[in-house]
Amino acid sequence: MTSLVVLPVLIPLCAAAVMLILRSPMWQRVLSFVALLSSLAVAIAVLVEVWTDDEILVTRLGGWPGSFAISMVADRLAAVLVVVALGVTSTVLIFAIGQRSRDEQSPFYHPVYMVMTAGIVQAFLAGDLFNLFVAFEILLMASYVLLTLEGTREQIRSGTTYVVLNVIESLVLVVAVGLIFGATGTVNFAELPARLAELPDGVRNGLQLLLLVAFGIKAAVFPLFFWLPDSYPTAPSSASAVFAGLLTKVGVYCLIRVQTLLFPGEMRGLVLVVGALTMLVGVIGAISQQDMKRILSFHIVSQIGYMVFGLGIGGTAAIAATIFYLIHHIPVKTSLFLVEGIIERDSGSSSLASVSGLARRSPMLAMLFLVPALSLAGLPPLSGFLAKFAIVRAGLDDGHYVVVTVALVVSLLTLVSMVKIWVGAFWGEPSNDRDISQANILLASPSMSVATGMMVALSIAIAIGAGPLYEFAGDAARQVLDVGGYVVGVRGS
Repeated sequence: MTSLVVLPVLIPLCAAAVMLILRSPMWQRVLSFVALLSSLAVAIAVLVEVWTDDEILVTRLGGWPGSFAISMVADRLAAVLVVVALGVTSTVLIFAIGQRSRDEQSPFYHPVYMVMTAGIVQAFLAGDLFNLFVAFEILLMASYVLLTLEGTREQIRSGTTYVVLNVIESLVLVVAVGLIFGATGTVNFAELPARLAELPDGVRNGLQLLLLVAFGIKAAVFPLFFWLPDSYPTAPSSASAVFAGLLTKVGVYCLIRVQTLLFPGEMRGLVLVVGALTMLVGVIGAISQQDMKRILSFHIVSQIGYMVFGLGIGGTAAIAATIFYLIHHIPVKTSLFLVEGIIERDSGSSSLASVSGLARRSPMLAMLFLVPALSLAGLPPLSGFLAKFAIVRAGLDDGHYVVVTVALVVSLLTLVSMVKIWVGAFWGEPSNDRDISQANILLASPSMSVATGMMVALSIAIAIGAGPLYEFAGDAARQVLDVGGYVVGVRGS
């Protein structure tokens, strides 16, 4: 079973190599789905194994010792995020094909999409810091190509900002990796906890700050978030949906590893302050916008703040709430960007001044927006309410009343901004002299509608199955916080 861990990375990379030779759009689409579904099947098998047997699966490429090998590690947290990531990328690919945009018809779209997927999975499964750095570089190159594939002026401008900030992140990360290796003699996650604990406090704090800055840029936390609202709105909707749902969550996942495995319990106060400011600044940016895509982009920042808040609280209950929030947020945010893509395809714009009356033209599209929007705002009985309730309860139990107040205010302002989109885009009379009797928007592209419906259905399923899923999140949190268990599970002794 351990040999399966590496397959969700290798399968998309091999498919990308074949696609560069077979440039037929039809064959590229077929290969993309075969690769993603095969990887998803393997990832589900790995998740079942780590869930039922309570073990950590490890693959060391080349048979080298742990200190030198490229290690791929699947515990409960990594395994479930790989399954969710592959499910999302498979669904968004259906949307992209239905959209039939110029970028999807490019012979480079599908290979790059596969490489980006492999980078996301590799980041979740990385068992050492250098392997994680390589995964980030794969993500950077692939996401930059997808961001600028259409070659418009706006995409090139925002893509330049995106790549410059991510190059800075890569520089900070590689410096941190080099310094950590110089100070400890290893970059393996199973060996680092003990060796980092032996370092002087000042050195250890400096190394932790470098990692927090590097992963904070990727997660778009305050004050390192400003690249995201400028970059994501210019990307094609299929690309921005994956970016919104997954790329920042890679940064959050890495922050979880830093705070629980490498530097357990350290700098919690700083993380709490960053989480509160990220929530607040993100939602203020959202309510000040008049474009649906920019509103949703700022809300990525705002919702990341809740996860960082939970991470700053620490403890099993808070980490479990953070993991549940992380799992819930991926399909919710992805579905909102997919709805925006349908609207933009129909009206040619995502500006609230350019569209109206969509609820009368397409009640089903209105429902596809309303469910994830209310979940994002945290209204019961949707998954967003359960996730926020768990984090707020953990914050109250730990006495963080000021940050809890900020979280509640931000949740209210999130609802205000969702109502703003509803009133601007869905309420009122149809815009541009459109007749209500026109063909339903969703019928214009069934595959786009099906993909969006699948994401919304997944968010509903998370709410329905919240009990077992939260129990799993609790087990994953206990495993994440058990540093000794991780070390033994990875090293085997």
